[in-house]
Amino acid sequence: MTEFLLRRFVRDYERVGDPEVRERYGVLSGVVGILLNLALSLGKFLVGFATGAVSVTADALNNLTDAASSVVTLVGFRLAGQKADEEHPFGHGRMEYLTGLAVSVVILLVGLEVAKEAVGKIFHPQPVDFSALTAGVLAASVAVKLWMYFFNRGLSRKIKSSALQATAADSLSDAAGTAILLAGLLAGHFFELHLDGFLGIGVALFILRTGWESLRDTVDPLLGRAPDPELVRGIRETVLAHPEISGVHDLVVHDYGPGHVMVTLHAEVDIEGDMAATHDVIDNVERELAQRYRVIATIHMDPIATNDAHVNEVKETMLVLARKIDEGMTLHDFRMTEGPTHTNLIFDLVVPVGCPLSDEEVRREMARLAREENERYLTVIQVDHLYAQ
Repeated sequence: MTEFLLRRFVRDYERVGDPEVRERYGVLSGVVGILLNLALSLGKFLVGFATGAVSVTADALNNLTDAASSVVTLVGFRLAGQKADEEHPFGHGRMEYLTGLAVSVVILLVGLEVAKEAVGKIFHPQPVDFSALTAGVLAASVAVKLWMYFFNRGLSRKIKSSALQATAADSLSDAAGTAILLAGLLAGHFFELHLDGFLGIGVALFILRTGWESLRDTVDPLLGRAPDPELVRGIRETVLAHPEISGVHDLVVHDYGPGHVMVTLHAEVDIEGDMAATHDVIDNVERELAQRYRVIATIHMDPIATNDAHVNEVKETMLVLARKIDEGMTLHDFRMTEGPTHTNLIFDLVVPVGCPLSDEEVRREMARLAREENERYLTVIQVDHLYAQ
């Protein structure tokens, strides 16, 4: 069914890296969510009103907010698909993250309201007029929500969307909550137990858990989470596959929303090589990264001495010393200038996340270790920090 809907309503649906195609995916998800959730909400409101079951009415309210969330998702994808402009030169891709955040907040608010109503029903229980119609509506709701879960999960995996992932998680939670509600109402009906309020609390807990997990997943990219290790590894391997490039460092991934990712890095090249030819290689690598990973890549060339055995030997010695300070340290842009009284060692030292020392403490400790190794060594160190594993 999902493939049929994609072929029918999403033009060029296989080009998932295209922002316009991503927008069409979001529109499809939003429209389907609005229609199905409105239908489920209407059915449950009628049943809840007829039976007096606060738990069923709460579930209807949950579906109504799901429909509202689908509207938010629809608007969010529309906004995220806008072209870059003077005020937003990197596009509007982060609107998709904000959409997921809005959906999460709505889910949490609904969960709190449902919990409030359910607590009132626990302290003031009322009989519930359960019927076959009630069971049929709830069972149909479980089936529809399960389909919506698989539908939105499939879409989110195709376009790697946190907003659609949050929508899928909400659908699964709804299915589980409604299934528990149905089982509880059946038990209450056959064993004459007043479970309506307690079932409402169960529904509320499912809603709150879903809201919290969705909130966590959508806030992380807005705060600037670490890039996908697979993406980082792939970029490194792609760049280093070119023999003209001997090393990669200062790799940073800037996420401005799905389909709007920028990558900057430094590539070490032979200082004695043909700079014009090497520059042409760098241009080709940037285009290759754009085609393979759908990113905008900017590469800075760092010319270094790659064939000087003495320089390479001292560089390896400094690396060993640096890892006495922290095993995760690396260094790059290593240069040596030898004079009559001392030798300057100029390099960048990369400090991993979690190192307890300040930048200045790292410089002092590295200078001390270098002088112990050879009293002629004076270090000129630029401390960098590791942004991508």
